Order: sequence, then structure tokens, then C-alpha cells
Amino acid sequence: MKDRKQWKYRKPLLMLVAGMILSAFIAFTEQKTASREFAGLEVYVEGVSDVYFVEEKEVVSLLKNAFPELENPANMNEISIDKMEKKVEAHPLVKNAEVYKDLKGTIMVKVSQHIPMARIVRPMAADGYISTTGKILPTSPNYTSRVLILEGSRAQALLQETDLTNHENQLLALIQYIHQDPFWSAQISSLELLKNGEVNLYQQVGRQVIEFGKPDNIDLKFRKIKTFYKKILPEKGWNTYGRVNVKYKDQIICE
Repeated sequence: MKDRKQWKYRKPLLMLVAGMILSAFIAFTEQKTASREFAGLEVYVEGVSDVYFVEEKEVVSLLKNAFPELENPANMNEISIDKMEKKVEAHPLVKNAEVYKDLKGTIMVKVSQHIPMARIVRPMAADGYISTTGKILPTSPNYTSRVLILEGSRAQALLQETDLTNHENQLLALIQYIHQDPFWSAQISSLELLKNGEVNLYQQVGRQVIEFGKPDNIDLKFRKIKTFYKKILPEKGWNTYGRVNVKYKDQIICE
């Protein structure tokens, strides 16, 4: 019984001592790492289906231009990890960056990219992308992504936005619906965004313009398009109609 009581009082003391030793070890390690000489820079960019809109050499060049101390021998405590991380994340095609130091004096940079799901086409100016989260992105000099095309006067106005979640939730939902569905992402090649807020769909196969109307009731309207494919086209043929309207409730208008 006496031994149990002694252990009861000793246990918190031992835990306190162990905590102090661990804290001292961490502080010693951090101090040693900070005083260590900079040994190099390693950048890893996470590919999107083996596609790199941001290249590793581009990130290296960006950081060396912004932080000249990376070019010359320097102590690790002279290099700001937080500032480096913010610099990388300021790149418009970078979704997230993680920068840290290892025990050898190497600065490690891990980068994840935004994923484009649609391309806004402008005939007289530079194009832009829409990411899977609704961010408006510039095009990349490294790679052109084969994604859904957005055209029309209202499409160009989207490039004035920074994030479609602010004012274009319904349109974003339509683009995401097509992007996430294997059949529709293969079948729908482009969207025409009209001034009145309505949308026309153009297909990879079939010459019909699909008048979708406002980007609402998305699932219901695509079910009507499926009905057109399965029941009307087999009877009438692919080239019978030039226009298919699914924007009215309980109707499919073919002309």
C-alpha cells in the first residue's frame, strides 16, 4: 500500500521532469538548426494527373530572386520561412505551400496547385482558367489544360472576378457538375454564356445547340438531355434537330 502511495506522488513529478527534458531537447535542436549553415533548397510540386502548371524550377527562381541570401552561404536563422511560404502562396497558380527546414540545413518547399476545370476564352485578350474551387486563374506558360471552354460576352466579364463563389454560385455549380461527371465532361465541349444569364451547351458529338436556360435545376435538366439522347435521337437521328431546349419545366423542345 505504501509503495502505491509513493508511486501516486512520484508519477506527476516524473512526467514534469520528462516534459522539461523534452522541451530542452526541442529548444536545443531548434537552436542548433537555426545556427546551421544553409545547405540548399529543394522544391517538390505535387502534379495534377502528371500535369504541372507550376514547375519546380519556376519556384526555385522565384525564391532566389526574392531572397538573395539563398544564393550565398548563410545561417538558417537569417532566412525567414514564413516569408518564403507567403511568397510561394502569392503565385496565382499555387493553392498551398509548406516550407520547412530539415536537420541538415536544407529548406524544403512542398507546393500543391490549383486544378483548372474550365477555360474562359477571349478573342482579343489573354484567356483565363476557373479552378475546381471557383478561383479565377491566369493561363500557364508551362501547360494548356484540355477542359470545358466558356465563351460569350458574359464569359469575358468573369475575368473581372477573383472567385466565382462570390457572385456566380449557380454558374459555378453547373461547371462543377459537368467537370465531375465522366459522361458529361466527355460530351459537353463548351458553354456559351449569354447576356441575359442563360447558357447554351455545345457537344463533342451532335450538332444541336442545347438551350439550357439559367444555370438552375441542373440535375433535372441533364436528366431531360439524357432522355433526348436515349429516346428521341434513336428514332429521329442525330442530325434531325438543330436546337434542343430544356429550360422549361416538364418540356423538351426540339426544332
